Amino acid sequence: MSKTIAIIPARGGSKRLPKKNIKLLGEIPLIAHSILYAQKHDFINHVYVSTDNIEIKEIALEYGAKVIDRPEILSGDLVPTVSALKHVLETIDEDVENVVLLQATNPLRPIELLENAFQIFQEKKYESLFTVSQNHHKLGKINNNKFQPFNYEIGQRSQDLEPLYYENGLLYITKAKLILNDVIISKNAYPYQINHIFATIDIDTQEDFEYAEYLVGKHTPNTSQEGSTF
Repeated sequence: MSKTIAIIPARGGSKRLPKKNIKLLGEIPLIAHSILYAQKHDFINHVYVSTDNIEIKEIALEYGAKVIDRPEILSGDLVPTVSALKHVLETIDEDVENVVLLQATNPLRPIELLENAFQIFQEKKYESLFTVSQNHHKLGKINNNKFQPFNYEIGQRSQDLEPLYYENGLLYITKAKLILNDVIISKNAYPYQINHIFATIDIDTQEDFEYAEYLVGKHTPNTSQEGSTF
């Protein structure tokens, strides 16, 4: 019987925010938020953490995830995420059909997000799905010290901008066969739109982490058992 699994890649070599994946966010380690979130969904058969770090491994096991030891060759700064996902699929002895990618650095997700996205993914028979949010900024380029508007004209109101969207990283759902061919987002991937404050969180710096702490404190009094899912 084919299965749906969640994979959470988590290296130990973060440079801008050392040991970020094990830093406590709302009383539990950062990576635990994504583990607990995945475990809330019955259609996910197993939750895997891919890591090269013993501390991350111990925390992942403590919170009930399975751990795949990632080799050093797949743990560098320039190695694409799909390589870690592919390594998991090639390592485990399971007939996997669907992979849910949850990034540890995007720990805050609305509780209904994954269930709703997976339902669309299944019903519409998409090969892959990823979350996007609408951008509301006036964007431009700077060439030769001159600003050139990209998505608007000078003087145009923000509410009149043509909608643009960005990949927010909250979640990805992909057929395992695509990952085995080094693809996460296929050309016909479905862009699942979610405009939520959690989509603004992508932890890479101390400032990002402090903002996430603010949101956790604002939305829940205690995340020690349930994780940050609202």
